[in-house]
Amino acid sequence: MNAKVFKTQMPTTTDSNVVKIAVEMADQNPQLKGFNQTQPLAAIIQDLCNGWNLTEPEQYALQFSEVNNQNYVTEKNRNEVKNGSVLRLAHSPSKTAHDILQKLNSGTNEEKVGALQKLSSLSTDVTFALEFINKQGLGYIIGLIENGKCVGGMLAYSLLSFVELMDHGIVSWDILEVPFINTVASYVNNQSSTAQDGKVVQASLSILENIVLNSSGKYGHVEKEVTFPNLVMHLQSQNQAIQLNAISLINALFLKADPAKSKAISATLCSKQVRNVIWTNIIQSASGQFSVAEFIAPCTSDSQKWAYVDQGVGTEMAHQLYVLQTLSLGLLEQRMNIKMDPQDQDAHDKIKELRRIAFDSDGTGSTDGVARRQHGGYAKDYKKLGFKCDINPAMDFTETPPGMLALDCMIYFARNHTESYTKVVLENSCRADEHECPFGRTSVELVKLLCEILHIGEPPSEQGQNYHPMFFTHDHPFEEFFYICIVLLNKTWKEMRATTEDFVKVFSVVREQITRALATQPAELSMFKARLQLLTYAEITNLWQQERTSREEWESHARPVTQLKEMITPEIMELIQQQRLGFLVEGTRFTKYSNRGQRIKDKFWYVRLSPNHKVFHYGDCDEKCVPTLEELPNKLAVVDIKALLTGKECPHMKDVRGRKTPHQLAFSLTLDSVDVTSLDFVAPNEEEYDYWTDGINALLGNKMLSKETENDLETLLSMEIKLRLLDAEGVDIPQEPPPIPDDPPNYDFCYELK
Repeated sequence: MNAKVFKTQMPTTTDSNVVKIAVEMADQNPQLKGFNQTQPLAAIIQDLCNGWNLTEPEQYALQFSEVNNQNYVTEKNRNEVKNGSVLRLAHSPSKTAHDILQKLNSGTNEEKVGALQKLSSLSTDVTFALEFINKQGLGYIIGLIENGKCVGGMLAYSLLSFVELMDHGIVSWDILEVPFINTVASYVNNQSSTAQDGKVVQASLSILENIVLNSSGKYGHVEKEVTFPNLVMHLQSQNQAIQLNAISLINALFLKADPAKSKAISATLCSKQVRNVIWTNIIQSASGQFSVAEFIAPCTSDSQKWAYVDQGVGTEMAHQLYVLQTLSLGLLEQRMNIKMDPQDQDAHDKIKELRRIAFDSDGTGSTDGVARRQHGGYAKDYKKLGFKCDINPAMDFTETPPGMLALDCMIYFARNHTESYTKVVLENSCRADEHECPFGRTSVELVKLLCEILHIGEPPSEQGQNYHPMFFTHDHPFEEFFYICIVLLNKTWKEMRATTEDFVKVFSVVREQITRALATQPAELSMFKARLQLLTYAEITNLWQQERTSREEWESHARPVTQLKEMITPEIMELIQQQRLGFLVEGTRFTKYSNRGQRIKDKFWYVRLSPNHKVFHYGDCDEKCVPTLEELPNKLAVVDIKALLTGKECPHMKDVRGRKTPHQLAFSLTLDSVDVTSLDFVAPNEEEYDYWTDGINALLGNKMLSKETENDLETLLSMEIKLRLLDAEGVDIPQEPPPIPDDPPNYDFCYELK
């Protein structure tokens, strides 16, 4: 920009409170100004208006002009104005809101569409939103939508404006009445050309989701008006935002439903047709296609290398798939916590069916059955089946968890995989008693273990993203999961040549096999099964031995090793500190949260440390963007940081009550600034939380105390000690150093030179 066009009005004295900025205005030459942070904004605006010969300065306000930040400058956020900032002088929020309402009331259709488009953009700013709502603008928008006469761009921008205005939490969602809900629902259900506008459908889905989650009594009406076939249809949309909002609404309805409705919703979502839609249009389209051969191929040379399903669905969609999976599996909680009722004839019949399938598969007549019953034959069969109480097997299902869920899984196995079931039972019947793997007892314990691994009964976490694609590929995913794992358990039992005394040891190995296989995110149950085939007992033992060897070396208490650790620990801590600061320089994308601790969907911001470790740069970004330092408009000097707060001490977590919150991942930087007292974060996961808190503590001169620091210190110390002790390989290191000999009586030695 040519400096000659600026009206130079720079301060004559140097002041740390004054920053140099440029101010633009339509049809005017920009002004270079000294922005004094101690001077009232009204006085600064008055000065600018004088420079441009503008009257009525009270009708003007300053705006940021960055692409990702066009909010109004207020007394609360004025500290974001830094050296080199470019601001814009525009009409104040009050006048702008008045002008928009005037055009909406008396303008032409074209002017109304333009006004609504401007409204949808400005409503992201809480300052403007508050002014517009105070002028009864929200009520006007509600009425505009409610009458159902809007079409095209007017409808789309009305809905988008409404979403943005409500997103600030200024007004309760309880204000919405039935006609409004019906109209918005019609845009979701209606397949006409009007509803095909992506913005209309996207905004309508978002509105209905918020009504379900945030209103006190409107769930029933939304559930009545919106049909699941239409929501499933939107999952097939090519528009990813519509897909995301559709599955978010499905999860909201699922989450708020009573137990009976939850089962009906789950039955619909678990149907083959719906599962195929989710798998084909969301998971597979983003992850690509994998075969079992492709999945296990990398394992042939190195058991530690595995193919992962590329969860390229984006963080928000991954979270929604995780929520859907958690809610679906959560329906098993009821059966998991129900003891067997002695009067439950159906359950007794299932136990008898387990015996019959295992031992009466040859079709023997009822006469033999009576004879066996008279001679206690059934009790022997139940003993062979491995029940703890062979006299009354029903007693095996009185422990909760797993309760009746264990019987459900066992009968599923027997009915749907009869050959494998009879093989497992009969193989154990032929073994010596001490090596028998009791099917009944191990099945009950295995179901309990699977419930723990999958966290069944726990509510969805707001940060969770770890879903298992294979559970979207079967009508009965948990029962099929059990079938694969019970076969694995019997295989592992044989490999270990275990006895009943080794029960706990076998289950520790099986837990390790299952969790390691799940960690590879297999796309299909067949891939999970193939992975388990290679995670044999010998492989697990080898992995454990490697870990144990490393741990034993670290835990060595030999004094020379301890002294070596003390000597090199400062070097290792310096290396860890450099890594943490390097991580902060690379930066992290954070999800935005409101002051009430609520996650703001599709809103992200990016923070990174300058290479000289003196300034944090931050600003808004989209889900996949990795902005450079120059693209982040806001700055925070490290010297301005007063302290680091974590957890519930953070300002944005203090007022959150009555629901699961991510306070364990929250941290805040308290500032010396009067206008902005803190910068508040919620980390994406525990590792990044530890890295950020470590890095900030390092910048503030505090100790790094996170679990990640402990783990890194342990790992690096172990590696460094191994390297330094290579020359001492094969030499026994004593617990105590050898004693120093006494001084000789004199030092009258000499060496005879020859």
